[in-house]
Amino acid sequence: MNQRARHTTNRRRFLRTAVAVGTLSVAGCVDSSDDEPSSGGSDDDGDDREETTEFDVETVAEGFANPWAIELLPEGGMLVTEREGRLSVVDPESGSVESIEGGPDVYAAGQGGLLDAVLHPDYPDEPWVYLSYSDDNDAGESTTRLGRGRLEPEEGLLDEFEQLHVAEPFVDSDGHYGSRMVVENDALYMTVGDRQSGEFGPDHVSQDTTNELGTTLRLALDGSVPEDNPFIGEGGFVETIYSYGHRNAQGMTVRPETGDIWQSEHGEEDGDEINVIEAGGNYGWPVATYGCAYGTDDPVGEDPDEREDTIAPVYHWECGSGGFPPAGMTFYDGEAFPDWEGDLFVGNLAGEYLGRFSVDGREVEELDPLLADEGWRVRDVAVAPGTGHLYVAVDGGDAPIVRLQPA
Repeated sequence: MNQRARHTTNRRRFLRTAVAVGTLSVAGCVDSSDDEPSSGGSDDDGDDREETTEFDVETVAEGFANPWAIELLPEGGMLVTEREGRLSVVDPESGSVESIEGGPDVYAAGQGGLLDAVLHPDYPDEPWVYLSYSDDNDAGESTTRLGRGRLEPEEGLLDEFEQLHVAEPFVDSDGHYGSRMVVENDALYMTVGDRQSGEFGPDHVSQDTTNELGTTLRLALDGSVPEDNPFIGEGGFVETIYSYGHRNAQGMTVRPETGDIWQSEHGEEDGDEINVIEAGGNYGWPVATYGCAYGTDDPVGEDPDEREDTIAPVYHWECGSGGFPPAGMTFYDGEAFPDWEGDLFVGNLAGEYLGRFSVDGREVEELDPLLADEGWRVRDVAVAPGTGHLYVAVDGGDAPIVRLQPA
């Protein structure tokens, strides 16, 4: 029988929004992965209502080597990617794990490897699975790639795998690949990190729209460039770019009520962000950010609220707050936990918990953390469409996939 543990969460609604619940402290990076020295918190304003939700935590399967993404299949299974390059189908009921052959060769170094996975919107009639991954060239440089193959789970095969896009340029770095994806309105959105460029200022790669670093890309499902992308025909812009000025966005999801695309983004020293993505938007890194240079209290850029040419985050962690090194994210739209309806869940890496946020329009408030006693770096989170259970991928060398379900 799978292991289970009982947990209770308290939901507090405050008189004003954008207030974090409690204070968590983390000394620094826990390994050579992609989170930065950080943790989260600010002041509690007092609450006027409290709700209690009990849930069980059940280990679905374990033994994964740094799982990066979970993608739920409509027939009940789930895809799991591992950074070293393994793609698997997991049966959440039996816990069986079947490897899928035919995927890409990946550059598994630093923060790179096999990263995100998303399904074609008409799956399984169109059985395409899209994978993002890092790859290198003959010069020892690397980049983020996008490819797809036709999933044949009964055969354990990803057939006809093809490369669709290569983020340019290749860079001599093993960090900040970004690489979260979503599909919305028959277009695929993919984040690309700034590859850890330390050349702060207006000439930073994230502010240079002639390359694809520090961006959200928008592609058609066959890898071509949609004709309604925001910079089509504009000089000085790569036409795949949907938004730019990002540092390293490793969470992305679509809000069901609005269709808006939300992202979680790593800051420098703190400065982590939650953003709502707008077509053509400049999100400021590094000229407008709440973060500081590592080991200092020196701001990297200007206050985002004081610039009219950049878009400020809807929620952030200022320099000195401890931050929130964010990973995968999802809005809760299931029936298993009515008190969580509409809440945003974001994985916290170095802070080792699952963050939970209430969202009212674009006002965001951090609520009590989940799984804070487990010591788990939370890499990804997804809601099962049938049951409403919450699935969580834990990042580690010998890590589990777990399920949160009603007690």
